[in-house]
Amino acid sequence: MEFVTTREQLRTIYKTPRPTDGSIRKELKALDGHCRSFIGKSPFVLIGSSDAAGNADVTPKGDRPGFTAVLDDQTIAIPDRPGNNRLDTLENIIVNPSVGLLFLIPGMNETLRVNGDARITTHAGLRERLAVDGRAPQSVVVVTVKAAYMHCAKAFMRSDLWKPETWYDRATLPTLGQIMRDQLALPESAEATDRWLDGEYKQTMW
Repeated sequence: MEFVTTREQLRTIYKTPRPTDGSIRKELKALDGHCRSFIGKSPFVLIGSSDAAGNADVTPKGDRPGFTAVLDDQTIAIPDRPGNNRLDTLENIIVNPSVGLLFLIPGMNETLRVNGDARITTHAGLRERLAVDGRAPQSVVVVTVKAAYMHCAKAFMRSDLWKPETWYDRATLPTLGQIMRDQLALPESAEATDRWLDGEYKQTMW
């Protein structure tokens, strides 16, 4: 199997059609009103990061719509809610601040892409601003925007992502307890693990 290893090779494969003027000019250097509105309605964002050696990671962050705060036209703040404390994204940011964000709004096929540099803060005022039911995030990821642009709908249209009639019946898929039992050879039953997970979700959501 041969692989493409240069930009010239890549552009030879994708030589037609060329990028349109609009697809290039749509990249903004700061958040405009549409970007701010999109972020304000989004309950879900994916954060792409990598460590100093280039090992990549993507993590989901979700909360009530608008949980990501727009501090100004070039700064957004993403609360870090309780998790498993692997801290993959946060440790990556410490050594490599470059991140890529993908904001989604359920039912909308277009997405918002934001690229920038991230830092981690425990600023009391910001944590309090992003609290839910009196529970402040443990830390906040503050992203300085370098580029922001709307991404077209093709991926979501091809996948029918938002069409319930195309979804698998959840009952036919394994539970996380079953998956963990098989992957980790846990002595506990899948049902016991699922009950434990359900309890953890209820107690540590925020």
